[in-house]
Amino acid sequence: METARRQIIEPGPGIASGLRDLPSNLNLRTGSAGLVAAIFGCSGPALIVIGAAGAGNLTDGQTVAWLLAIYGLGGLISFVLALHYKIPVTGAYSIPGAALVAGSLATFPFSEAVGAFVMAGVIVLFLGVTGLIGKVMRWLPMPIVMAMIAGALIRFGIGAVTAVSALPIVVGASVIAFFVSMRFVKAVPPVLSALVVGLIAVALTGSFGTSEAGISFVLPELTAPIFTLDAFFAIAVPLAILVVGAENAQATGVLLAEKYSPPVNAMTVISGVGGILAGFLGGHNANIAGPMTAICSSDQAGEKREGRYAATIVNGVLFAGFGVFAGAVVPLILKLPAPLIGTIAGLAMINVLIMAFQAAFTKADGYQIGAFVALVVSMSNVTILNISAPFWALLFGAIISMLVEKPVEIGRRSPAAG
Repeated sequence: METARRQIIEPGPGIASGLRDLPSNLNLRTGSAGLVAAIFGCSGPALIVIGAAGAGNLTDGQTVAWLLAIYGLGGLISFVLALHYKIPVTGAYSIPGAALVAGSLATFPFSEAVGAFVMAGVIVLFLGVTGLIGKVMRWLPMPIVMAMIAGALIRFGIGAVTAVSALPIVVGASVIAFFVSMRFVKAVPPVLSALVVGLIAVALTGSFGTSEAGISFVLPELTAPIFTLDAFFAIAVPLAILVVGAENAQATGVLLAEKYSPPVNAMTVISGVGGILAGFLGGHNANIAGPMTAICSSDQAGEKREGRYAATIVNGVLFAGFGVFAGAVVPLILKLPAPLIGTIAGLAMINVLIMAFQAAFTKADGYQIGAFVALVVSMSNVTILNISAPFWALLFGAIISMLVEKPVEIGRRSPAAG
């Protein structure tokens, strides 16, 4: 066991084993969960990236290259990790990172930003290769991690409620279908029922959007990176912190909540490699995705935990396809109403949220105050020094627990961390 921990990359069943068992695990539940995760990741988040590209006055070719980098490599990350470990570790990119880049492009030329993207990947890769990130995750109290997850993902549940006022008939029909299916139609995943009924309601009410992405199907245009110290501190460092302190931490916490043993080092290493490759293609990073991992690892992806990795494979195929055909696909995705997308994502998060809250506030663990601090900081969505709330939730929660709760045991290794 100690030998395995000293390895840079945690051992797993292997890609051959994952491929061999994949056909038996591809079913309606895994397929629908992968589809929902892909629709979520390819809709609103794509708009953020396109908006960031517009803020930097990027050409259509640079915009398409950005989308190809983050979606294509994100899909590849899903294939590699899900097949090798047979765990639903899902790849994508940092959505807050896209927002960070959007603000930075008002100050930095895109070529310097691309250089910073590559440097951010190098930072993340260093943390994974040295094993530092694994040590941090193994020793961080799990109730605080779970509270951070609950705070970060609760917005999806709230979004499903607030969506009712924006599109009451469509959202109402989708929610009713979800719970009716959960109670009476055991053979069909509730989230798939909600999606199908929602789409029918959209068609009947004429609620499809009319917005256009503003880009056409063109060849990707690569941008040569320029490395500067200013861009390193303004873009690379915050982006790297977002990847390891928000996205990867969220995904790790979600997988722990679902009783998996996430390969923390491997997740960090591949996020670093993905960041470097995405940077050279003109994308801000390709790493592990918190929300998509939550959807693909939830019980909506099937009762068999060991088979849920198939949902990540489905998501990866759709993500990679979206990246390759981004210029043509984005305008079609934008026609789906945002309230429906938000509702489906929120419904898929229900059981993940329940388990996260239960794990965060189990009295026997004794970290309730620190967990509460992590919860409210994560829910606040506060940004300090261009670093988003999940990182600060972990930091402040751990500090408060160290001060007022079990200071001797705060560094004890969590059994759940493997």
